[in-house]
Amino acid sequence: MNNHILENIQKILDEARSAGNAAASEYFIKELNSKDAYPCGFAWVEIHGVKGNTKLGKYLKLVGVRHNDYNRCFEFHGTDMMVQNMDVKYEGAKAASAVLRKYGFNAYAMERID
Repeated sequence: MNNHILENIQKILDEARSAGNAAASEYFIKELNSKDAYPCGFAWVEIHGVKGNTKLGKYLKLVGVRHNDYNRCFEFHGTDMMVQNMDVKYEGAKAASAVLRKYGFNAYAMERID
């Protein structure tokens, strides 16, 4: 990662979250007619290839991105939407991970049914 990425990490994460919120909202409205329904679950973005003790890892922790020691990755919620529907959250995570990949991150959308 270059210094431009480090200096703008919060802006990049804000852009990713904004894209995630837009995608989740669109899915919620178009596919679910704005009704929260099953399947209930979780979705998030995993950022791989960044060690917690590197400059980038420290920046990610500083701005509140959670480090998962078990998976050895960082975890970022791609949307702020307060719904239980896993598909809505997953659409947000996919959009957020696409933005992060645009900036060179090794990011993937993940989901788990509850």
